[in-house]
Amino acid sequence: MRRATFLDLPPLRTVGGTVQLPGSKSISNRILLLAALSEGSTEVRDLLDSDDTHVMLEALRQLGCIIEPLSARALRITGLGGRTAHAPDASPALTRLFLGNAGTAMRPLTAALALMGGEFELSGVPRMHERPIGDLVDALSALGCRIHYLGTPGFPPLRIAHGGGVPPLRLDAPVLVRGDVSSQFLTALLMALPLVAQTRDVVIEVVGELISKPYIEITLALLARFGIRWQREGWQRFTITAGSRYQSPGVAHVEADASSASYFIAAGAIAACPEGQNGLEIRGVGLNSIQGDIRFIEAARAMGAQVTGGDNSLHVRRGAWPLKAITLDCNHIPDAAMTLAAMALYADGTTELTNIASWRVKETDRIAAMVAELTKLGATCEAGNDFLRVTPPASNAHWRAASIHTYDDHRMAMCLSLAAFNPARLPVRIEDPGCVAKTYPGYFDALFQVAQADPEDIPVICIDGPTASGKGTLAAEVAARLGYHLLDSGALYRLTALAAGTAGLALDAPREDALARLAATLPVRFLPECILLDGRDVTQAIRTEEVGMQASQVSQLPRVRAALVALQHGFRRLPGLVADGRDMGTVIFPQAPLKVYLTASSQCRAERRHKQLISKGITTTIATLRADLEARDARDMQRSAAPLKPAEDALLLDSSELTIDETVARVLQWWQARRPFSA
Repeated sequence: MRRATFLDLPPLRTVGGTVQLPGSKSISNRILLLAALSEGSTEVRDLLDSDDTHVMLEALRQLGCIIEPLSARALRITGLGGRTAHAPDASPALTRLFLGNAGTAMRPLTAALALMGGEFELSGVPRMHERPIGDLVDALSALGCRIHYLGTPGFPPLRIAHGGGVPPLRLDAPVLVRGDVSSQFLTALLMALPLVAQTRDVVIEVVGELISKPYIEITLALLARFGIRWQREGWQRFTITAGSRYQSPGVAHVEADASSASYFIAAGAIAACPEGQNGLEIRGVGLNSIQGDIRFIEAARAMGAQVTGGDNSLHVRRGAWPLKAITLDCNHIPDAAMTLAAMALYADGTTELTNIASWRVKETDRIAAMVAELTKLGATCEAGNDFLRVTPPASNAHWRAASIHTYDDHRMAMCLSLAAFNPARLPVRIEDPGCVAKTYPGYFDALFQVAQADPEDIPVICIDGPTASGKGTLAAEVAARLGYHLLDSGALYRLTALAAGTAGLALDAPREDALARLAATLPVRFLPECILLDGRDVTQAIRTEEVGMQASQVSQLPRVRAALVALQHGFRRLPGLVADGRDMGTVIFPQAPLKVYLTASSQCRAERRHKQLISKGITTTIATLRADLEARDARDMQRSAAPLKPAEDALLLDSSELTIDETVARVLQWWQARRPFSA
């Protein structure tokens, strides 16, 4: 199955409930590197599972760290104690590290490896090779490190050429580094220089104004946790105390990501609460977080949000409406400030965000990207080198259904998903939704758990057709491409029969009420590759002849059939549904915006079924299978309840001469033609 190339968000109306945040990317990758540099082993708990942490972990393995998984959210790292040790299969002369688009890996590893000795090449994706690193390399080169550019000067990829060991370093004068491009340069030096501070103080001086100061506070707090003593004079001079040596704290806990909290704080400020609820609870981070982005709360409150909280949770609900336009210096919340640009869509005037020059050297030029995408939605924007002004659409009529280009930037995708709460009730398309895996792989699932939409706004694609037409394979592939839920209605009677057997229920009329209650609450989940019943894979178990016969018994019970109809309606969940069966478009979802009736000749279907059975070691003939299929078609078309037939507005698709890829492409083409942003 292929990853969804886009995700269509229907209009979202309310938000409420509870969301558990993932670990902080900034804290995760810092802790991983500090644990790798330390003596001893460190148990890292609540680690973020994301693209950026994956590349850091793989790099540390290549350098010789022993990494032992302990659970889904914890691992143990045995550190190097400030020395590199190549993995057994690594080149003895050169280690090549691929770091994706993770600035929190590229910058600190460059500094650490330059002070540890060895030959290294550090590279990433094309965008990483456009993100500046020259100021850090200049600082390290001034110390005496030998670092070469392998492409454009000032940018990765890099080669560190210390095959004969670290050259003599010039530590008698302060290490100078610019602070006005990225705080990651200073963070990299603060994390690396303790490696050479055994006998003397090492001083770093910042040239120019330091941006993103809260991220430096995170770095300093973690250095202290790993045994490093330091002093700070304002934000211009930092001293690593002589005798510093990394020591494992034993256990290091990763706080939940305050930047990720900003999207849900914003959602709680924008959307009303569902009836009977009292707002949105955000767990994993609290008002006393060490992360600077927690100050996003101050900005959200200024715009009208009601935010309260404790040490490990926040509670948000809408206050002033519309939101209040603000003017804000965002140096203290550079990443979370992007969420304010999305909130500005719902403000009562022009919101101005200043001191955001660092946006231009992130995963993309975020100022230019925001202007382009907010304008698509109907906003008016003005931007400069370090500011952005956003004026919301003048009225509901000025909102537009936009396809948001995300530039392979996780924050663009997450911020602008908030546009789905627009008052014009228009859908929003997020291109390449998988880019959120950089820091929050489960973001959209989390959003759909707490956001609500009107049922009629949640799209359904129905794929009906006769037995062996390939509708199940087609539905699973279309659902995967669109990021939608999947419903295999034909399996529900089999699942009911299987569940009844497990519960010890007889499949007869006297137990009809009990069977109906069981059917109404079947804990079933359809995945592209399997069917789960109460978390257990039952894909093969429901295909036995015995279960098939039991399913026929179950299907004769009217109250069970009614319960399963209600259950099928419950599959209509955010962001959308692809349902396959024989009466999806005629009975279950008659108002679905796209209905496909998939068929193929009986000869073609018999040949396909023959291949399947032969592959399983079941002997039969094509002629026998064809006769069985034709007889079943006749029964299905003549039955009194929901006979097999296309819906009046269904599109007919004969797959006899088509591959599965061709049938999928045809359905997706039809779906695109029905979307308001298809052009």
